[in-house]
Amino acid sequence: MLTQLSLHSPVGDLTLSAEGDALVALDWGWAPEEFDFVQETPLLLEARRQLDAYFDGDLWGFDLPLAPRGTAHQQKVWTIMAAIPFGATRTYGEIAAEMGSFSRAVANACGRNPLPIILPCHRVVAAGGKLGGYSGDGGVETKKQLLNLEAVIFSGQMSQTLLISGG
Repeated sequence: MLTQLSLHSPVGDLTLSAEGDALVALDWGWAPEEFDFVQETPLLLEARRQLDAYFDGDLWGFDLPLAPRGTAHQQKVWTIMAAIPFGATRTYGEIAAEMGSFSRAVANACGRNPLPIILPCHRVVAAGGKLGGYSGDGGVETKKQLLNLEAVIFSGQMSQTLLISGG
């Protein structure tokens, strides 16, 4: 049975979706409360707690059961993506080389990531210092915001300047 829980975040309202004992999606926007699947399950409450801690700078990695749906190729990209440390980035090309694929195919898998932020597709960037795309609400501006949040927390500095300005 699908269950959902929404939360406010610095990058906009988010809705978590779970089926059984695992998260299957994180979407931008607020789930309409009149739907029967909006529930405060222990898993969704823990996911919300971890996301809040991430945005507060108190959590650098998620520990949640995940079951994103996708092709074998997408699953492999998402697994590699999940291993990118907080505050770090990898390029589409680096991931493609690791798995014997192509940059475009890796970018497509990132764009179909059903659990953005938790599976950190924002940490995957284009070659040459360019950001590449971002399928979350707000596009590349949201990607910049997430990378800046991690860079500021990771470096231990609090700065109002934009750390990531590439496009």
